[in-house]
Amino acid sequence: MSRPPLPPFTLETAIQKVRMAENAWNSRDADMVTLAYTDDSQWRNRSEFLDGHEAIHAFLTRKWNKELNYRLIKELWAFSGNRIAVRYAYEWRDESGQWFRSYGNENWEFADDGRMAKRHASLNDLPISEAKRLFHWPQGPRPDDHPGLSDLGL
Repeated sequence: MSRPPLPPFTLETAIQKVRMAENAWNSRDADMVTLAYTDDSQWRNRSEFLDGHEAIHAFLTRKWNKELNYRLIKELWAFSGNRIAVRYAYEWRDESGQWFRSYGNENWEFADDGRMAKRHASLNDLPISEAKRLFHWPQGPRPDDHPGLSDLGL
């Protein structure tokens, strides 16, 4: 299964890959998102270590069941060869109605077929009031005219 754009990345294809990942995660569709990773993909997400599709799918399902009204923005930080580094922020609320903005960085390594083989994520959650929210588009991909992280001062 090929997932273009393929490495080695150029500035244009790295930006495209980041936006495609953002759009996929904003779908909150664990079945679709899991396909972007190699069968033996290895993840570190905070203090959780995951190996393979089954673990990734279970993680994403848990995540989006907990993180309600999830909206994500990713931004390219750096790239070289088959690796991309991103920074991101996402907003979500818990079942009690408390809103959060989660800030993080990810390091990605891709297989030759364009699927992600490794993902290392570090992030922190900041409680925010509903009035401090900045991500207000309808559920799904961020509209092309919506500001990115740098534009929002994040």
